Amino acid sequence: MNLQKYFRLNLKRPLLTAIAFIGMTSFVLAQDIHFSQFYLSPMNLNPALTGVMNYNSRVTINYRNQWSSILKSNAFSTYSMGYERKSAVGRNDYFGFGGTLWGDRAGEADFTIVQGKVALSYAKHMGGGRKTPSYLVVGVEAGITQESIDFTKLRWGNQHDGEGGFDSSLPSNEIFGVDNIIYPDFNAGILWFSVLNESANIYAGAAYSHLNEAEISFLEESNNTSIEGRQLFPKYTLHVGGEMMINDKIGLTPGLVTFFQGPHFELNTGASVKYLLVKDRDNYQAFSAGIWVRMANRLEEGTHMDAAIAALRFDYNNITLGFSYDVNTSELKAASNSNGGFELALQYNVAGNEKRGVYCPHF
Repeated sequence: MNLQKYFRLNLKRPLLTAIAFIGMTSFVLAQDIHFSQFYLSPMNLNPALTGVMNYNSRVTINYRNQWSSILKSNAFSTYSMGYERKSAVGRNDYFGFGGTLWGDRAGEADFTIVQGKVALSYAKHMGGGRKTPSYLVVGVEAGITQESIDFTKLRWGNQHDGEGGFDSSLPSNEIFGVDNIIYPDFNAGILWFSVLNESANIYAGAAYSHLNEAEISFLEESNNTSIEGRQLFPKYTLHVGGEMMINDKIGLTPGLVTFFQGPHFELNTGASVKYLLVKDRDNYQAFSAGIWVRMANRLEEGTHMDAAIAALRFDYNNITLGFSYDVNTSELKAASNSNGGFELALQYNVAGNEKRGVYCPHF
Protein backbone atom coordinates (compact mmCIF):
# COMPACT_ATOMS: atom_id res chain seq x y z
CA MET A 1 0.00 0.00 0.00
CA ASN A 2 1.44 3.42 -0.94
CA LEU A 3 1.92 6.29 1.50
CA GLN A 4 -1.07 8.20 0.20
CA LYS A 5 -3.41 5.36 0.99
CA TYR A 6 -1.60 4.56 4.25
CA PHE A 7 -2.10 8.05 5.56
CA ARG A 8 -5.68 8.25 4.36
CA LEU A 9 -6.37 5.08 6.31
CA ASN A 10 -5.17 6.83 9.46
CA LEU A 11 -8.18 9.15 9.22
CA LYS A 12 -10.16 6.27 10.71
CA ARG A 13 -8.08 6.16 13.91
CA PRO A 14 -9.62 7.64 17.06
CA LEU A 15 -7.08 10.48 17.40
CA LEU A 16 -5.41 12.82 14.96
CA THR A 17 -2.81 15.27 16.15
CA ALA A 18 -1.91 18.52 14.48
CA ILE A 19 1.32 16.91 13.32
CA ALA A 20 -0.68 14.21 11.58
CA PHE A 21 -2.79 16.85 9.86
CA ILE A 22 0.32 18.58 8.52
CA GLY A 23 1.51 15.17 7.38
CA MET A 24 -1.72 14.72 5.49
CA THR A 25 -1.20 17.90 3.51
CA SER A 26 2.27 16.65 2.60
CA PHE A 27 1.58 13.04 1.70
CA VAL A 28 -2.03 12.95 0.52
CA LEU A 29 -1.42 15.77 -1.95
CA ALA A 30 1.72 14.10 -3.26
CA GLN A 31 0.37 11.16 -5.21
CA ASP A 32 -2.13 10.64 -8.00
CA ILE A 33 -4.91 8.13 -8.48
CA HIS A 34 -4.13 4.84 -10.13
CA PHE A 35 -6.07 1.96 -11.59
CA SER A 36 -4.94 -1.66 -11.49
CA GLN A 37 -6.43 -2.01 -14.99
CA PHE A 38 -4.27 0.83 -16.29
CA TYR A 39 -4.57 -0.59 -19.81
CA LEU A 40 -8.33 0.11 -19.69
CA SER A 41 -7.87 3.75 -18.62
CA PRO A 42 -5.56 5.02 -21.40
CA MET A 43 -6.05 8.79 -21.12
CA ASN A 44 -5.32 8.67 -17.38
CA LEU A 45 -2.09 6.85 -18.14
CA ASN A 46 -0.60 8.99 -20.90
CA PRO A 47 -2.11 11.87 -22.94
CA ALA A 48 -0.31 10.45 -26.00
CA LEU A 49 -2.73 7.49 -25.85
CA THR A 50 -5.62 9.80 -26.74
CA GLY A 51 -7.16 8.53 -29.97
CA VAL A 52 -4.86 5.50 -30.25
CA MET A 53 -7.51 2.96 -31.19
CA ASN A 54 -8.95 0.99 -34.08
CA TYR A 55 -12.15 3.03 -34.00
CA ASN A 56 -13.45 6.53 -34.65
CA SER A 57 -14.30 7.25 -31.02
CA ARG A 58 -14.37 5.62 -27.61
CA VAL A 59 -16.07 6.09 -24.24
CA THR A 60 -14.27 4.75 -21.16
CA ILE A 61 -15.66 4.42 -17.62
CA ASN A 62 -13.63 3.21 -14.62
CA TYR A 63 -14.55 2.67 -10.98
CA ARG A 64 -12.36 1.56 -8.07
CA ASN A 65 -13.29 0.81 -4.45
CA GLN A 66 -10.60 0.01 -1.88
CA TRP A 67 -10.33 -0.89 1.83
CA SER A 68 -14.08 -1.31 2.34
CA SER A 69 -13.34 -4.33 4.56
CA ILE A 70 -11.76 -1.92 7.06
CA LEU A 71 -13.33 1.47 6.45
CA LYS A 72 -16.84 0.36 5.41
CA SER A 73 -18.68 3.44 4.10
CA ASN A 74 -15.48 5.51 4.36
CA ALA A 75 -13.62 3.33 1.88
CA PHE A 76 -11.61 4.97 -0.89
CA SER A 77 -13.54 5.29 -4.13
CA THR A 78 -12.31 6.53 -7.49
CA TYR A 79 -14.21 7.04 -10.73
CA SER A 80 -13.23 8.21 -14.19
CA MET A 81 -15.21 8.97 -17.36
CA GLY A 82 -13.56 9.79 -20.65
CA TYR A 83 -14.39 10.37 -24.30
CA GLU A 84 -11.90 10.45 -27.16
CA ARG A 85 -12.02 10.70 -30.90
CA LYS A 86 -9.53 10.62 -33.77
CA SER A 87 -9.53 12.49 -37.05
CA ALA A 88 -7.45 11.67 -40.12
CA VAL A 89 -4.76 14.09 -41.29
CA GLY A 90 -3.56 13.47 -44.80
CA ARG A 91 -3.15 9.88 -45.88
CA ASN A 92 -1.74 8.18 -42.77
CA ASP A 93 -1.52 10.60 -39.85
CA TYR A 94 -4.25 11.63 -37.43
CA PHE A 95 -5.18 13.87 -34.53
CA GLY A 96 -6.67 12.51 -31.34
CA PHE A 97 -8.66 14.65 -28.94
CA GLY A 98 -10.72 13.92 -25.87
CA GLY A 99 -11.72 14.81 -22.35
CA THR A 100 -11.70 13.11 -18.96
CA LEU A 101 -13.49 13.74 -15.68
CA TRP A 102 -12.31 11.84 -12.64
CA GLY A 103 -12.91 12.03 -8.93
CA ASP A 104 -11.47 10.47 -5.80
CA ARG A 105 -12.92 10.35 -2.28
CA ALA A 106 -10.94 9.05 0.68
CA GLY A 107 -11.40 8.56 4.39
CA GLU A 108 -13.69 9.78 7.12
CA ALA A 109 -12.91 13.45 6.49
CA ASP A 110 -14.18 13.18 2.88
CA PHE A 111 -10.90 14.24 1.31
CA THR A 112 -12.05 14.68 -2.30
CA ILE A 113 -10.30 15.45 -5.57
CA VAL A 114 -12.15 16.21 -8.79
CA GLN A 115 -10.36 16.93 -12.06
CA GLY A 116 -11.58 17.76 -15.53
CA LYS A 117 -9.07 17.76 -18.38
CA VAL A 118 -8.84 17.91 -22.16
CA ALA A 119 -6.17 16.23 -24.28
CA LEU A 120 -4.82 16.54 -27.80
CA SER A 121 -2.47 14.15 -29.60
CA TYR A 122 -0.83 13.89 -32.99
CA ALA A 123 0.13 10.51 -34.47
CA LYS A 124 2.84 10.55 -37.15
CA HIS A 125 3.15 7.53 -39.42
CA MET A 126 6.78 6.36 -39.31
CA GLY A 127 6.65 3.42 -41.70
CA GLY A 128 4.97 0.16 -42.61
CA GLY A 129 1.85 -0.61 -44.59
CA ARG A 130 -1.80 -0.17 -43.65
CA LYS A 131 -1.89 -3.36 -41.58
CA THR A 132 1.70 -3.17 -40.26
CA PRO A 133 2.27 0.49 -39.36
CA SER A 134 4.63 2.13 -36.91
CA TYR A 135 3.62 5.44 -35.32
CA LEU A 136 5.14 8.08 -33.10
CA VAL A 137 2.53 9.93 -31.05
CA VAL A 138 2.88 13.06 -28.92
CA GLY A 139 0.15 14.32 -26.61
CA VAL A 140 -0.57 17.26 -24.32
CA GLU A 141 -3.21 17.76 -21.68
CA ALA A 142 -4.62 20.62 -19.61
CA GLY A 143 -6.98 20.41 -16.67
CA ILE A 144 -8.51 22.07 -13.63
CA THR A 145 -8.36 20.32 -10.25
CA GLN A 146 -10.50 20.92 -7.18
CA GLU A 147 -9.56 19.48 -3.77
CA SER A 148 -11.70 19.68 -0.64
CA ILE A 149 -11.85 18.32 2.90
CA ASP A 150 -14.38 18.43 5.74
CA PHE A 151 -12.43 19.71 8.77
CA THR A 152 -15.37 19.06 11.10
CA LYS A 153 -14.93 15.31 10.61
CA LEU A 154 -11.29 15.26 11.67
CA ARG A 155 -10.50 13.87 15.13
CA TRP A 156 -8.01 15.62 17.40
CA GLY A 157 -6.20 14.73 20.62
CA ASN A 158 -8.07 17.43 22.54
CA GLN A 159 -11.34 15.62 21.80
CA HIS A 160 -10.25 12.48 23.63
CA ASP A 161 -12.52 12.13 26.68
CA GLY A 162 -9.85 10.53 28.89
CA GLU A 163 -11.75 7.24 29.11
CA GLY A 164 -10.75 5.70 25.81
CA GLY A 165 -13.53 7.40 23.88
CA PHE A 166 -13.97 10.32 21.51
CA ASP A 167 -16.31 13.28 21.96
CA SER A 168 -16.79 15.40 18.82
CA SER A 169 -18.51 18.12 20.88
CA LEU A 170 -15.26 18.93 22.66
CA PRO A 171 -13.30 21.82 21.10
CA SER A 172 -10.34 20.85 18.99
CA ASN A 173 -8.50 24.13 19.64
CA GLU A 174 -7.24 23.97 16.07
CA ILE A 175 -7.27 26.75 13.50
CA PHE A 176 -8.79 25.39 10.31
CA GLY A 177 -7.70 26.65 6.93
CA VAL A 178 -9.44 26.74 3.59
CA ASP A 179 -11.46 23.62 2.87
CA ASN A 180 -11.54 24.00 -0.92
CA ILE A 181 -8.72 24.75 -3.36
CA ILE A 182 -8.60 24.94 -7.16
CA TYR A 183 -5.52 24.90 -9.40
CA PRO A 184 -4.55 24.20 -13.04
CA ASP A 185 -2.64 21.12 -14.14
CA PHE A 186 -0.67 20.35 -17.32
CA ASN A 187 0.69 17.04 -18.65
CA ALA A 188 2.55 15.78 -21.72
CA GLY A 189 3.44 12.37 -23.15
CA ILE A 190 4.97 10.43 -26.00
CA LEU A 191 4.20 6.98 -27.42
CA TRP A 192 5.67 4.67 -30.03
CA PHE A 193 3.87 1.59 -31.31
CA SER A 194 4.38 -0.89 -34.08
CA VAL A 195 1.96 -3.45 -35.49
CA LEU A 196 4.09 -6.40 -36.58
CA ASN A 197 1.18 -8.29 -38.11
CA GLU A 198 -2.47 -9.02 -37.34
CA SER A 199 -1.34 -11.28 -34.49
CA ALA A 200 1.35 -9.19 -32.77
CA ASN A 201 2.07 -5.60 -31.75
CA ILE A 202 4.28 -3.73 -29.28
CA TYR A 203 4.27 -0.27 -27.73
CA ALA A 204 6.27 1.93 -25.33
CA GLY A 205 5.43 5.30 -23.87
CA ALA A 206 6.39 7.95 -21.32
CA ALA A 207 4.48 10.79 -19.68
CA TYR A 208 5.41 13.83 -17.60
CA SER A 209 2.57 14.98 -15.37
CA HIS A 210 2.14 18.21 -13.35
CA LEU A 211 4.40 20.32 -15.52
CA ASN A 212 3.42 23.45 -13.59
CA GLU A 213 4.06 21.83 -10.17
CA ALA A 214 1.09 23.63 -8.58
CA GLU A 215 1.46 24.85 -5.00
CA ILE A 216 -1.18 23.37 -2.72
CA SER A 217 -2.12 24.15 0.87
CA PHE A 218 -5.22 23.75 3.05
CA LEU A 219 -3.59 25.75 5.85
CA GLU A 220 -3.96 29.44 6.70
CA GLU A 221 -2.32 31.68 9.25
CA SER A 222 -4.44 33.42 11.85
CA ASN A 223 -4.61 36.59 9.75
CA ASN A 224 -6.24 34.58 6.93
CA THR A 225 -3.17 34.68 4.72
CA SER A 226 -2.09 31.40 3.18
CA ILE A 227 0.81 29.48 4.62
CA GLU A 228 3.32 28.58 1.95
CA GLY A 229 2.13 25.30 0.53
CA ARG A 230 3.87 22.36 -0.98
CA GLN A 231 4.41 21.99 -4.69
CA LEU A 232 2.68 19.03 -6.29
CA PHE A 233 5.38 16.55 -7.17
CA PRO A 234 5.84 15.99 -10.91
CA LYS A 235 5.07 12.44 -11.95
CA TYR A 236 7.05 10.41 -14.47
CA THR A 237 5.32 7.45 -16.10
CA LEU A 238 6.98 4.74 -18.18
CA HIS A 239 4.94 1.95 -19.76
CA VAL A 240 5.48 -0.88 -22.24
CA GLY A 241 3.39 -3.75 -23.49
CA GLY A 242 2.03 -5.61 -26.45
CA GLU A 243 0.05 -8.53 -27.72
CA MET A 244 1.08 -11.79 -29.33
CA MET A 245 -1.13 -14.59 -30.57
CA ILE A 246 0.42 -18.01 -29.92
CA ASN A 247 -2.00 -19.72 -32.26
CA ASP A 248 -5.38 -19.00 -33.86
CA LYS A 249 -7.15 -18.98 -30.50
CA ILE A 250 -4.71 -18.18 -27.67
CA GLY A 251 -2.64 -15.04 -27.14
CA LEU A 252 -0.62 -13.20 -24.48
CA THR A 253 -0.95 -9.53 -23.51
CA PRO A 254 1.92 -8.56 -21.16
CA GLY A 255 2.34 -5.07 -19.77
CA LEU A 256 4.37 -2.98 -17.34
CA VAL A 257 3.94 0.52 -15.97
CA THR A 258 6.07 2.44 -13.47
CA PHE A 259 5.32 5.72 -11.70
CA PHE A 260 7.87 8.00 -10.05
CA GLN A 261 6.43 10.89 -8.06
CA GLY A 262 8.59 12.66 -5.52
CA PRO A 263 9.73 10.03 -3.00
CA HIS A 264 7.06 7.59 -4.19
CA PHE A 265 7.54 4.71 -6.59
CA GLU A 266 5.06 2.19 -7.95
CA LEU A 267 5.31 -0.64 -10.46
CA ASN A 268 2.45 -2.66 -11.92
CA THR A 269 3.29 -5.61 -14.16
CA GLY A 270 1.88 -8.90 -15.33
CA ALA A 271 0.19 -10.58 -18.26
CA SER A 272 -3.19 -11.86 -19.37
CA VAL A 273 -3.99 -14.88 -21.49
CA LYS A 274 -6.53 -14.15 -24.20
CA TYR A 275 -8.82 -16.76 -25.70
CA LEU A 276 -10.31 -15.72 -29.03
CA LEU A 277 -13.91 -16.87 -29.27
CA VAL A 278 -14.91 -15.33 -32.60
CA LYS A 279 -13.05 -13.15 -35.07
CA ASP A 280 -14.37 -12.13 -38.45
CA ARG A 281 -15.09 -8.88 -40.27
CA ASP A 282 -18.19 -7.97 -38.28
CA ASN A 283 -17.86 -10.04 -35.13
CA TYR A 284 -15.10 -10.03 -32.51
CA GLN A 285 -15.38 -11.86 -29.21
CA ALA A 286 -12.55 -12.63 -26.79
CA PHE A 287 -12.09 -13.54 -23.14
CA SER A 288 -8.96 -12.71 -21.12
CA ALA A 289 -7.73 -13.66 -17.66
CA GLY A 290 -4.50 -12.59 -16.03
CA ILE A 291 -2.38 -12.16 -12.93
CA TRP A 292 -0.64 -8.88 -12.19
CA VAL A 293 1.40 -7.59 -9.25
CA ARG A 294 1.88 -4.13 -7.80
CA MET A 295 5.13 -3.09 -6.10
CA ALA A 296 5.54 0.08 -4.04
CA ASN A 297 8.22 1.68 -1.90
CA ARG A 298 8.27 2.62 1.77
CA LEU A 299 10.57 5.58 1.36
CA GLU A 300 13.77 4.52 3.16
CA GLU A 301 12.59 0.95 3.77
CA GLY A 302 12.89 -0.23 0.17
CA THR A 303 10.36 -1.71 -2.24
CA HIS A 304 7.77 -4.31 -1.30
CA MET A 305 4.93 -6.18 -2.94
CA ASP A 306 1.71 -4.30 -2.26
CA ALA A 307 -0.87 -6.49 -4.00
CA ALA A 308 -1.51 -9.42 -6.32
CA ILE A 309 -4.18 -8.59 -8.90
CA ALA A 310 -6.57 -11.00 -10.60
CA ALA A 311 -8.04 -9.53 -13.79
CA LEU A 312 -10.79 -10.60 -16.19
CA ARG A 313 -11.78 -9.01 -19.50
CA PHE A 314 -14.44 -9.73 -22.08
CA ASP A 315 -14.56 -8.12 -25.54
CA TYR A 316 -17.81 -8.35 -27.46
CA ASN A 317 -17.69 -6.44 -30.74
CA ASN A 318 -17.62 -2.75 -29.74
CA ILE A 319 -17.94 -3.32 -25.99
CA THR A 320 -15.20 -4.20 -23.50
CA LEU A 321 -15.86 -5.17 -19.87
CA GLY A 322 -13.07 -5.47 -17.33
CA PHE A 323 -13.00 -6.58 -13.70
CA SER A 324 -10.06 -6.86 -11.32
CA TYR A 325 -9.54 -7.58 -7.64
CA ASP A 326 -6.52 -6.64 -5.55
CA VAL A 327 -5.39 -9.15 -2.93
CA ASN A 328 -3.51 -7.15 -0.30
CA THR A 329 -0.03 -8.57 0.43
CA SER A 330 1.43 -5.70 2.47
CA GLU A 331 1.65 -5.61 6.26
CA LEU A 332 -1.86 -4.18 6.34
CA LYS A 333 -3.19 -7.66 5.52
CA ALA A 334 -3.35 -8.36 9.26
CA ALA A 335 -6.20 -5.83 9.45
CA SER A 336 -7.65 -6.27 5.97
CA ASN A 337 -7.57 -10.09 5.93
CA SER A 338 -5.81 -9.64 2.56
CA ASN A 339 -8.83 -7.81 1.13
CA GLY A 340 -7.76 -4.98 -1.11
CA GLY A 341 -10.02 -3.42 -3.69
CA PHE A 342 -12.06 -4.15 -6.80
CA GLU A 343 -12.28 -2.33 -10.10
CA LEU A 344 -14.78 -2.22 -12.92
CA ALA A 345 -14.03 -0.90 -16.41
CA LEU A 346 -16.28 -0.35 -19.42
CA GLN A 347 -15.34 0.75 -22.92
CA TYR A 348 -17.74 1.45 -25.74
CA ASN A 349 -16.19 1.88 -29.18
CA VAL A 350 -17.78 3.53 -32.20
CA ALA A 351 -16.26 2.00 -35.32
CA GLY A 352 -17.49 4.26 -38.11
CA ASN A 353 -15.38 3.85 -41.22
CA GLU A 354 -12.14 3.24 -39.30
CA LYS A 355 -12.65 -0.45 -38.60
CA ARG A 356 -10.71 -1.57 -41.66
CA GLY A 357 -7.97 -3.71 -40.17
CA VAL A 358 -5.22 -3.69 -37.56
CA TYR A 359 -3.90 -0.19 -36.88
CA CYS A 360 -2.65 -0.12 -33.29
CA PRO A 361 -2.45 -2.14 -30.05
CA HIS A 362 -5.84 -3.17 -28.66
CA PHE A 363 -6.40 -1.14 -25.49
